Amino acid sequence: MRKKMLSYADVQASVRAILFGTNESKGPALVPVKAVIERPEGRRRYLIAVSPNGVPGKKALVIVLHGAGASAEQVLGLAFPPSPLSLWLEIAEREHSVVIAPDAGKGGWSDCFASSVRVARKNDVAFVEALIEHAIATHGVDPNRVYVMGVSRGGWMAYRMAIEIPHRLAAFSVVLAGMPPPGRGKMPMSPLPALIFGCTADPLIRYHGGKPWYALRFAEPVRSIENTVQAWRELAQLPDKPNVLRIAKHDPQARTAVTRFMWGEAPEELQVGLYRIEGAGHAEPSRLKRYPRFINWLTGLQNADLEVAEAAWDFFHPKKLNARGSDFAETKRCTKTGPQWVESRLSR
Repeated sequence: MRKKMLSYADVQASVRAILFGTNESKGPALVPVKAVIERPEGRRRYLIAVSPNGVPGKKALVIVLHGAGASAEQVLGLAFPPSPLSLWLEIAEREHSVVIAPDAGKGGWSDCFASSVRVARKNDVAFVEALIEHAIATHGVDPNRVYVMGVSRGGWMAYRMAIEIPHRLAAFSVVLAGMPPPGRGKMPMSPLPALIFGCTADPLIRYHGGKPWYALRFAEPVRSIENTVQAWRELAQLPDKPNVLRIAKHDPQARTAVTRFMWGEAPEELQVGLYRIEGAGHAEPSRLKRYPRFINWLTGLQNADLEVAEAAWDFFHPKKLNARGSDFAETKRCTKTGPQWVESRLSR
């Protein structure tokens, strides 16, 4: 039997997938706006996308935190390589909500591994908290519906926020990052709904903890993904036994597979979840938004059975802060002096 000859279009598509990745998502999406805020450490940049629809005071806010060496533009799909978390712009269009992507700036995030000296120079929790206050005061965000999602080092930043300002957050999610080992940084004291995604073949932030030998002094040893999940589950006093769901494979021949573990029965109440992605590397799972293959050769396989932003939204949207958390946030918002803001439309 004669083999089918590849057409020019097939070759072109293959080369494009290797060099640039693919994007099969065609849904309507919000357009981000560039913005800055003056902070004690200087002018800070971020992107904000606001749905013109929805009920004022009832909109959800999702804070998206980029990884090391990336940017707000990259995580929202405006810079190479565009992240699967850029799907949040489509979710926000559909759900009439608000998305903010802060930019870590020079030196990266003052995350959960940062020293007190570093945080004193550049307090990124205070920076993001100021963005939350602005969104509540200016863009119709419900203070009971503020969510944070971070990837890689942005995940370490999300842990720091969950530990230091749990009264601001209805839930948080981390992709591809475990917490610091006990004694290395602050530990959580207040339970929060938490959804964590971990890939078992991640060569950069290892699923089973520690750090790769080739990281030398450029990376910190981390707690394993499952021990991180256990810390939040025990803090929430949830039962040991989870509900287990095996996600159907998009491609039966794929070398990765996803299992979801969920502790807590009611979606609107306290839950802790883990998506364990077997065989995948340091790449957010997505079928619609695929990283260039040359990047996957370096960081490992990208799973296509799960849309990471959609899975996080399914977890987030039923959850709200309790009345005490809402009152606390409102009191802080009303007693602080508002920062100075500049917003400008992105040219495309």
